[in-house]
Amino acid sequence: MNGKKILIGITGGIAAYKAADVVRRLVKAGARTRVVMTEASARFVTPLTFEALSGHRVIHEMFHEGTRPMDHIAWGQDADLVIIAPATADIIGKMAHGIADDFLSTCILAATAQIMICPSMNSEMFMNPAVQHNLAQLKERGIFVMEPGAGDLACGSEGPGRLPEPEQIVEQARMILSRKDLSGRKILVTAGPTVEPIDPVRFITNRSSGRMGHALARAAVRRGATVILVSGPTPLPPPSGLTYLPVRTAQEMKDTVFQNLDGCDMIIKAAAVSDYRPASAAVQKIKKGAERVSLELIRTPDILAELGSQKAESGFVLVGFAAETQDLMANAQKKLWSKHLDMIVANDVSQEDAGFETDTNRVKLIYQDGSVDNLQLMTKDQVADLVLDKAKGLKDG
Repeated sequence: MNGKKILIGITGGIAAYKAADVVRRLVKAGARTRVVMTEASARFVTPLTFEALSGHRVIHEMFHEGTRPMDHIAWGQDADLVIIAPATADIIGKMAHGIADDFLSTCILAATAQIMICPSMNSEMFMNPAVQHNLAQLKERGIFVMEPGAGDLACGSEGPGRLPEPEQIVEQARMILSRKDLSGRKILVTAGPTVEPIDPVRFITNRSSGRMGHALARAAVRRGATVILVSGPTPLPPPSGLTYLPVRTAQEMKDTVFQNLDGCDMIIKAAAVSDYRPASAAVQKIKKGAERVSLELIRTPDILAELGSQKAESGFVLVGFAAETQDLMANAQKKLWSKHLDMIVANDVSQEDAGFETDTNRVKLIYQDGSVDNLQLMTKDQVADLVLDKAKGLKDG
């Protein structure tokens, strides 16, 4: 999103307050964000709010003192994407019938950018045949329509018509704006920890949050790939647009990965798989008793090594991760070569701003020929795109 020009149109619905979070998230992602409001929307949220969030002047009147004569044309033609959120029945009707009677509707009519609308209204209004007909017309013209959420609405009714959550709107914007250089590729990503049961209420696991694996899967979907995400237990919601396969144990992850290998171009193993599991799990909860209890552990399957042994025959690019607290380079290189990986992403998880449960990483990319890319501190989304770039380069030779 860095450097992309996005125009947000805000119309007069109660969900207008959520648009503030959309703008905040876009700006945080590096997008140059401008805001156009209808006069009705300015009764719900003040233009000053959006000026503060976007860092740019906000237009909410056609003939406002600060509005230049050609702004209604220039703003829509200078953008990479126009997002209408919330999109009321009124603006949807205007767009469908070419009505331009205020700054926003005129701007939309003149826009040359891709347009995305996020309907938000009472469920009966949304399901009204006239509104549905208008939405169908807009879709036929190439305008992207996000499906509204369903549930309790501000008017007290229940059903479809809720504005999608801000993070969903921003993710869809990323999807539209991303290059589709991975179209036709099948990518399998693993994420999160595995859990190995001790008894029905206890287990062994690790601190992996699944954020890096989920970021990789999202980035691959945005760029047009067919994506399978095999994930251990994590509180993160499954990304949209992919096949999500939840697992718990290392054995379940191995079985699921090998069941879905056919046709894969890349396999990116970001999961933190438990190295050991209890030799046997108690059928009932182990009660407190002796002062000391010994737990016998045995090795779990080495999924990465088994994949490495098949890599030459199957032709996929294999990327592993190394989360280390000491001797980062030595340990990562040993893992790279012993498991026959094409690339390994080495991460010193002892650092406070990198590793588990953070939104940033500072990693090294190490290759079979011994070369190393030392990366600066990046968001996990940025790391994900760079890892995919490098894996694609290895695949394409």
